[in-house]
Amino acid sequence: MKSLVRTISAGLLATVLSGCGLWGDSGEEVEPNSLVSFEAEKEVDVLWSVSVGSGPGSKYHQFQPAIDGDKIFAADRDGSVFGYALASGEKLWETELELPIVGGVGAGYGKVALASEEGEVIVLSSEDGSELWRAKVSSEVSSIPQFNQDLAVFQLINGKIVAFEAATGKRLWTFDSLIPRLTLRGTSSPFVSSDVTFAGFSNGKLIAIDNAKGSALWETRVALPQGRSELERMVDIDGKPLIVDRMLYVTSYQGRLVAINPFRAQIVWSKDVSSYRSLTSGFGNIYVSESNDAVQAFDLATSASVWRQAALENRRVTSPVTVGSEVAVGDYEGYVHFMSQTDGHFVARYKVDSSGLNGDMLVSDNVLYVLGNSGRLSALSLK
Repeated sequence: MKSLVRTISAGLLATVLSGCGLWGDSGEEVEPNSLVSFEAEKEVDVLWSVSVGSGPGSKYHQFQPAIDGDKIFAADRDGSVFGYALASGEKLWETELELPIVGGVGAGYGKVALASEEGEVIVLSSEDGSELWRAKVSSEVSSIPQFNQDLAVFQLINGKIVAFEAATGKRLWTFDSLIPRLTLRGTSSPFVSSDVTFAGFSNGKLIAIDNAKGSALWETRVALPQGRSELERMVDIDGKPLIVDRMLYVTSYQGRLVAINPFRAQIVWSKDVSSYRSLTSGFGNIYVSESNDAVQAFDLATSASVWRQAALENRRVTSPVTVGSEVAVGDYEGYVHFMSQTDGHFVARYKVDSSGLNGDMLVSDNVLYVLGNSGRLSALSLK
């Protein structure tokens, strides 16, 4: 299940509560749903596949690749970073950081960013992997670093967001948010536009931050803690905010899916749904991987539920991504499930990594890029 981390004032105490199954309200273990049988309508074609060093390791992680232009980048747990040609998988460069890496790779504007276990952030050139700069931050960075033309932005697990000048590594500002004592392991990745950074926090708040000053422009509560125990009151926003047609969408654990007008800081609609994953959209829908691993489609404009695929419950699925006319998720056994965006029925299924999938998948030009737990990076297409 999703790992948990407890934060205390003297430092960070990580208590990992993970296992192969999920646990019900009465303490019984809930087994993952079995794979359902269906008649495949499309076939999965493996365009290329490469091994990314020693892989992401066995600890809880959110390792995923990053795409910038015609290149894709990935790293392993031991600090080896690789640049590949997006079209062919040809290795273009390899850099040895000799530091244990946490979280995924961020890329954009000719740069690649990573973070180490020791709280160092490192930025490389996407052209040849040479190091441009590195800096120390106050806590672990488990989310994906984000760029705009001027900034490199990192969200820390202690509730801080730090922005650096992307070209030089000069620290520009730090935004601090109070977080509860018990939170989900990991954080959201912020959405960084040209002038505003939108960030979700483990206290259930979404905050718009001025990129020039690092101060809050507005904040809104996506979820309100409820219940008597700390577990019941967890309302983390762990998925990256999504902007579609000038509307911002975000989910929270044990909370809501909300649509927000970012120009007026106004919630347009909300639906009760629990998720700690990022969102995607297509066909006029927004797609959610629920915390119980069902996948649901909501109408972007009205919030009406369009369909819900419950056959994947308890299979620890990834965030959804759209590929052509399908929406796809990976699961703990290494399967990628392709569903129709129209009604959610299964279209295809492919086992890409027998070690399973934890990190989110990427899509570029209708090609799906998957980094499995074994360290295998594959490019898949549907035909």
